[in-house]
Amino acid sequence: MKTLYLVGTPIGNLADITYRAVSILSEVSLIAAEDTRNTRVLLKHYDIKTPCVSFHEYSDQSKIDYLLEKLDSGDVALVTDAGMPCISDPGYELVTAAVNKGINVAVIPGPSASVSAIALSGISAEHFTFLGFLPRKAKERNELLENVKGYHHPIVIYEAPHRIIKTLHDIMTVLGNRKISVARELTKVHEECYRGTVSSAIDYFSDPKGEFTVVIDGALTDGDACEDNADEFIEKYIKTGKTFKESLPLLSETGLDRRELYRRWLEIKKELEK
Repeated sequence: MKTLYLVGTPIGNLADITYRAVSILSEVSLIAAEDTRNTRVLLKHYDIKTPCVSFHEYSDQSKIDYLLEKLDSGDVALVTDAGMPCISDPGYELVTAAVNKGINVAVIPGPSASVSAIALSGISAEHFTFLGFLPRKAKERNELLENVKGYHHPIVIYEAPHRIIKTLHDIMTVLGNRKISVARELTKVHEECYRGTVSSAIDYFSDPKGEFTVVIDGALTDGDACEDNADEFIEKYIKTGKTFKESLPLLSETGLDRRELYRRWLEIKKELEK
């Protein structure tokens, strides 16, 4: 019985592959790839001659059985289009089948868009929740965001260019105008990391292109209040039904005087009532 290798591949820049990954991909008898066209670009770049077959979200049980049969006589590598297999892709089904059959499974670590985006974000992330791609339907997407609304640690999501603006609007509606980092085209020529608030990100990405990784700051606690996030706290207290008088002791922690706080309170309340 041989080994199923889970091989991390570059998320954009082909130079980000590890020496070990190149070695394993060259030595295995077969590579199972999410999209063979994308993987062959990588294999050609490193002059890797190993045969390649497809294994993706639409592959059925017969493809899993085929790969298990191949593992009887040789090692097999599983790769995704970019990053680590089994993270936001269907590779776990093959892993489960291999484990159940007593086949050895080994991991060859590689780049991760989620971890890379957190490192770039400037948002504290001793803990974080990774949601992958949010549901495509707005109702399901908003329900998921509601479920994580109270998390005090960052939330990381992936999003496609044609859905990023809708998703940002939903984040704004459900989670509020939080601090956010939006990384685009990580490790590629046009890599970009926008850091700001949800509302400013919506304005900034008026013509979105590329693949996006979004890091959303966690829900604030009263002890986090400061001048920079005064508006977020005002919005939070209005939405929870507090009056200005009831909120004033907490809002005073932002360092703004009562007159300025009341002015912002009226503006935000008027905006929320539209």
